[in-house]
Formats: sequence, structure tokens, C-alpha cells
Amino acid sequence: MTPPQVTAVMLAYGAEPWLVDTAHAVLASDGVDIELVLVDNGCTGDGVDVVKDLSGVRVIRPEQNTGYSGGCNIGAADATGDWLAFVNSDAIVAPDALAKVVAVAAEPGVGAAMASIRLAQDPELINTSGNPLHFTGLSWAGGNGEPASAHARRTVVPSLSGCCFVIDRRRWAELGGFAAEYFAYHEDTELSLRLWQRGLRLEYVPDAVVRHHYEFSRNDRKLYLVERNRLLTLLTAYQGRTLALLAPMLLLTEAAMLAAALAGGWGRQKARGWVWLWCHRDWVRARRRRLQAERTVDDGVVAPLMTARVAPSNVDTPPGIGVFNAVAAAWWALARPLLRQR
Repeated sequence: MTPPQVTAVMLAYGAEPWLVDTAHAVLASDGVDIELVLVDNGCTGDGVDVVKDLSGVRVIRPEQNTGYSGGCNIGAADATGDWLAFVNSDAIVAPDALAKVVAVAAEPGVGAAMASIRLAQDPELINTSGNPLHFTGLSWAGGNGEPASAHARRTVVPSLSGCCFVIDRRRWAELGGFAAEYFAYHEDTELSLRLWQRGLRLEYVPDAVVRHHYEFSRNDRKLYLVERNRLLTLLTAYQGRTLALLAPMLLLTEAAMLAAALAGGWGRQKARGWVWLWCHRDWVRARRRRLQAERTVDDGVVAPLMTARVAPSNVDTPPGIGVFNAVAAAWWALARPLLRQR
């Protein structure tokens, strides 16, 4: 039987100390016919120069840093495989990982599938087994630091991790890929919602192991993008009825996030996100029209998978999170039944 034709898309930016190892691992994948498209978004190390001479590799160099979302779009546009595998440049795939994820992604009703992302320094621990999705749009690495044995079952997940996932290239093209305006962060959440809203499910494949050299970091640009893009997803992907039902909690969340931003010294970045949304309101409206037109099911299809509790394991939660979680849980208990498909 002919093996699946897979194009792995990878981005390079900055020093990229793991790029060569990551590329070798992808190219050594078993059970698939693999090619690697590497998008050089500004690599400052010598990894791209090493990888470009490997068999099965094509390097694309945009004129400027296109971010994660734009870089993925550029790489996918150059793909020839039937399947797209997006692999972070610091994620080492096991030889059989991509074949296993492709096999699940090919099943009827599956929109995309993700690997079991492990912490590289201890592969018996999870980095993410699928990202939880709070109904206010917050998301984080699910199961981070927990034993992989506790995540050994295949499960449906609310949101994919962009670290390593597989999607049919034709479906990616139908969706138009990521919105380049996101630049980085939360584009995997938006893509996940769009797949759910087409009546497709997302799967976590526990025996497709990927070792991720994960380093959680915060900087002004990241804080700005994460918060801006969370709001962008809410404003474009949620139905109007959903936004109306959740409006009080969304406003409370904004107040809480602003307080956290001011206390953490990134209030300017939070405000900058609001300014961007206002200045690009015509694009936001157009994006919303597109996403609402392409959906085939109500938000009620994904609501049962959402959570009302903010509980990331890789970041300290701010004071008062217990009160916030209690209020959110009470509101979600009232709102969620009203989101059931009509």
C-alpha cells in the first residue's frame, strides 16, 4: 500500500538550537512519504544552512518575519503532500509519530489530530495532551507536567496544540489556513473552533510521541498578542447569541485581565490590543462574516468540551482566581444549556 504523502511545515526564527535535530527526526519518519518545507523567518543560527542541503527539504525565505501564522501559510502553500504536518522547530517526533497522527486524522468525522507532546527533559511527563478552552477564550497547555500514563487514552480535545498536528491539505485550503493577522499565538485555538463549527472533531493520539524542548516565556510582545488574539477569536468565531449570553462574564474577564496587566506591568500591552481591534474593526467585521457563514453547527457542539475553571499548571495564577472560577462556574452552569444546538 502506498504510504500517505505528508508535507511537514516548520518555521525557523532566532537561534534555533534544535532545528537540525528536529529536521532529521521528521525526515526519518516511518510509514509516510515525507517532505519538509522550512520557512526561514529570520534564523540567526546556522541550522537553516545545514538543513537546506538535506534530501527532501525545501527552504523558503520570506522578505520579512511573517510570524507563526503567516509562516505556516507560506509553507503550506508550497506543499505537495496530501497531508500537512505542522511541527515546531524544537519538537522531536518519534519515527512512527506522524504516521499514527495521519491515520487518525484520516478517519471519518475527524477535522485534525495532534500528537502526544511530551517534555523533552522528561518524556514520561506531558507538555500538552490538548489545550483546554475556557469559555472566555483563555487557553493553556493541557496536562503540562502530569505523567504521560495519565494521558494514555485517545481523547477528543477542544483545542489542538500548534506544536505538532496533522490536517488534510484540502481542508486546510478550504479554511484558508491561519489568519495572517494573528501573527503568533491563539491561531491554533481559532482553527480548532472553526473545525468544530464545521461538525468535525479533534483527536489526541497518545502513542504518537513528540519530545518538545518547551520553555515558557513572557515578554511584552507575547502578552500583547495572546490577549489581543483571544479577543479577536471571541469577536469573530463565537455566534452573536453566544456573545450575548456570555457578555457579563466576558466584561468581568476583561476587568480581571486589565487588573492583572496593570499589576504585572503590561497594562500598555493590554490597551494596545484594544487599540488594534478598533483600528482594524473593518477587517474584524469581515472576518466575522466569513467565519459565521462557513459554520454548519451552533456553538453548542463544542460547549460541552469547554471549561469554566482557569487552572494552568505552567504559570502562576493571580490572586482572586478562586473567586473568579466560582463566579465563572455559576455563570457557565446557567449559560451552557442555552447554547445547545437548536
